[in-house]
Amino acid sequence: MRLSLFTPPMTQLNTPYPATAYLKGFLRKHRPEIEVRQADPALELVLELFSRGGLKRIRSELAPNSPSTAVKVFLSRFDDYLRAVEPAVRFLQGGDPSVALRIVSREFLPEGPSFEALAQYAAFSGDGSGAVHDELAWAFGGLGVHDRAKYLASLFLDDLAMVVRDGIDPRFGFTRYAEKLAASQPTFDPMLEALNSESPTLVDRMLDEITERMLIRHEPDCVGLTVPFPGNVYGAFRMARTIRRLRPGVRILLGGGYANTELRELEDPRVFDFVDFITLDDGERPLLAILDHLQGSRERSRLCRTWIREGEGKAQQVVLSNDPALHDIPQKEVGTPDYDGLPLTQYLSILELLNPMHRIWSDGRWNKLTLAHGCYWKKCSFCDVSLDYISRYDPVAADLIIDRMVEVAGQTGQTGFHFVDEAAPPALLKNLSLRLIERGESFTWWGNVRFDQAFTPELAGLMARAGCVAVSGGLEAASDRLLKLMNKGVSVEQVARVTRAFSDAGILVHAYLMYGFPSQTEAETIDALERVRQLFEAGCIQSAYWHRFSTTVHSPVGREPDRFGVKVLEPALAPGVRRFARNDVAFEDSIRVDHDHLGDGLRRALYNYMHGMGLEQDVRSWFAPRGRPGLKMKRTSVAPDFVERALMSGKRA
Repeated sequence: MRLSLFTPPMTQLNTPYPATAYLKGFLRKHRPEIEVRQADPALELVLELFSRGGLKRIRSELAPNSPSTAVKVFLSRFDDYLRAVEPAVRFLQGGDPSVALRIVSREFLPEGPSFEALAQYAAFSGDGSGAVHDELAWAFGGLGVHDRAKYLASLFLDDLAMVVRDGIDPRFGFTRYAEKLAASQPTFDPMLEALNSESPTLVDRMLDEITERMLIRHEPDCVGLTVPFPGNVYGAFRMARTIRRLRPGVRILLGGGYANTELRELEDPRVFDFVDFITLDDGERPLLAILDHLQGSRERSRLCRTWIREGEGKAQQVVLSNDPALHDIPQKEVGTPDYDGLPLTQYLSILELLNPMHRIWSDGRWNKLTLAHGCYWKKCSFCDVSLDYISRYDPVAADLIIDRMVEVAGQTGQTGFHFVDEAAPPALLKNLSLRLIERGESFTWWGNVRFDQAFTPELAGLMARAGCVAVSGGLEAASDRLLKLMNKGVSVEQVARVTRAFSDAGILVHAYLMYGFPSQTEAETIDALERVRQLFEAGCIQSAYWHRFSTTVHSPVGREPDRFGVKVLEPALAPGVRRFARNDVAFEDSIRVDHDHLGDGLRRALYNYMHGMGLEQDVRSWFAPRGRPGLKMKRTSVAPDFVERALMSGKRA
C-alpha cells in the first residue's frame, strides 16, 4: 500500500509542520511494509506564486484600476518585481547570500506599502534625520547586513502577499488560507459554496494543479491530510476535491488539531463527499486501524475515534466508529519523526519583527519534537482541559528524547529544536539538560513552559548551558485576582522572578497575555499593562503578545459559564441543519467593558515595548479616545516599583 501525507495550505513557511513527519516516523517503526511519502503543498504553493511565472499569472488577473496601493505599485513597477522575486526568495531560503548587499542598498527591491513600517525607525534613529539608508541603523547598527537584507526581503514578500490578497483572493495569507470558512463554522454551506464556485481564484487553480502533480508523482492508494488550524482546512478540502475528481479510488483521511477541537460534534454527511475518514485526537492508533481496514483485516465498525458516513440518500448519517479495545500508543513507542521527502532547503526564513525573541517563530529551520504528551498542570479554566491533547499526560525519558534529537538532526542537518509541548515540565527539562551536558551533545532548543516556581536561577542556568535559548509562557491577564480565577497556579510576582531567572541566564522570554477574561475591568487591564511595562523595563521579558480571550466549548469557562459570570450566546441551528464545526462560542460578560478599544492600545504599547520604545510613558497614553470624547482613564494603581520589589523579595527568600 502507498500512503501519501500532505500539509495543505497554509502553515508557517520557515519549517515543516511536523505532523506528517511524526506519522511517517511512526509507520516506519510499526508498519515498515507500507510505502509512506510526504509533501508540503503549502510551501509549494507559495514558491509557485512568488516566482517569475507566478507573478506573470498574477499580473494577468489584476484589475488595472484597482484602488489597492499594493496593486498599483506592483503594476507600475512590474519589471522590477519580476527581476527581484526569485533572488529574494532564494536569499530567504538561505541561498545566494551575496545578494544581501544589493538588497540593503534599497535600490534592488521595489518598495510598496509594507515598507512604510521603516518610517518608525527613522524617528528613533538617534539624530532624527531618518536618512534613507540609515533607517535600520537603530535596529541593526553599523553591521548586520544579512539581517537587514532578510528584514527588507520579508517586507517585499509581504507586499506581494498584499497584492494577492487585494487583487486576486482576499482569503490568502502566508500562514492561513480562507480561515473564516472553517473557524467555528456551524454549517458546511460556506465551505461547500467556496469549493464549488464556478469562478475559482488563481490561488485555487494553482493548488488544484499542485495536487494533480503530486498525485502523478506519488501514485497513492491512500492520502492523509493534516489540518492543525482553521487556516488550512479549506486547502485540505480543495485538495480532497481534486483527488476525488482525478483519482476516485484513492481513500482520503483527514485529522489534526482542527478536527480534534472543532469537529467533535460533526453531523453533516456532505463532508464525506470529500473525505472518507476523519480522525480525532492522537493520529497514530486511528491511522493503524484505518490501514488495517483498507487492507481487509479490520471491520469498518471497529476503527478508533474515526468519523465515517453510513446510509444512503436522505438516510445518510455521520457515525463515530470506535473500538473500545484500542488504546493510544505510548509516547515512548511513537518513534522518531522522519523528514525524508520534505524539501528542507526550500523553506523561507522570514524576519517580520526586529525583536530577537519574536523572530524565532518565523526565522530559522527548527526541528520539532514533543517532550511529553499533554500538560502536567491541566487546570487552567480557559484551556481545553477536557480534551485528550491536554488531559492525558505522558512524558518521555530524557535519554530517549536525546536519541531522537540525534537522529532527527542527522536527517535534517539542523541542530535547532522547538519543543512543541503545551507546557514543558521543569523536572523533565532538568533531566534533559543534565543528560545533554553529560552526553556532550550540542543542540539549540526552545519551547513553551509554565512560569513554575521550580524554574529557579540554578535550573535556568543549567538549561542555558544545555542549549536552551528561549522560552515562552503564559502571564495571561497579569492580575493576581484573575490568575486565581483562571486557576493558573502562578502570581505576577512569581512570574517576575522566574522570567528574570531565565533572562539572567541569557534565555529570551516571550509572555502570552490575555485581555477580556470574564469579569476583567478596564482598571484591571490598565494595571496589567503597567505590570507588563515594568517587566520589560526590568529585563524580565523581551517579547509578548496580547490575545483577546475567547471561550471554547471544551474549557471550564465554556462548560460552566455560570461559575464565571458569563452567558453563552451561541445561536441554535435552524431546523434540519446538521452541524459542521463548533469550538469558540460567543458570550456576554456581566462586566461591560470596551475590550476592542483596549485591545488597540495594548497592541500599540507592546509593539513599542518590544522595540525598546515608550517604556517611560504613562500606560494610559496608548489608549486614544476613538470616538469617546472626554474619555478619562484612572491612573494605574500598581506601585511604580512593583516588579523591582518582587525581584528583591525573591533574592531575600
